[in-house]
Amino acid sequence: MTDLWWGVVAVAVGCYLLKLAGLAVPEHLLEHPFTVRAAALIPVGLLAALVAVQGFSDGDRVLVDARVGGLLVAAFLLWRKVPFLPMLIAAAATAALIRLVA
Repeated sequence: MTDLWWGVVAVAVGCYLLKLAGLAVPEHLLEHPFTVRAAALIPVGLLAALVAVQGFSDGDRVLVDARVGGLLVAAFLLWRKVPFLPMLIAAAATAALIRLVA
């Protein structure tokens, strides 16, 4: 086996052991108010990081292009409580129009 496959096996075993360790956590720790608040904020942080990486980067550099216009339109429409599908279409159309003009 190559080094790559040894790495894949090591990561798979590590993930399994991490899941097993999570099952062994006592119930009173999982119900602690701090744990509940922290667990509620993790998806928000992950989504914000995903938007930042996908919206403002290209490989290893920060990039401001048409995606930023689409993000701004999406953020505005989200603030105005527009349903998801029209918001998505408007953001994509904005990014496409900016790319067409630029």
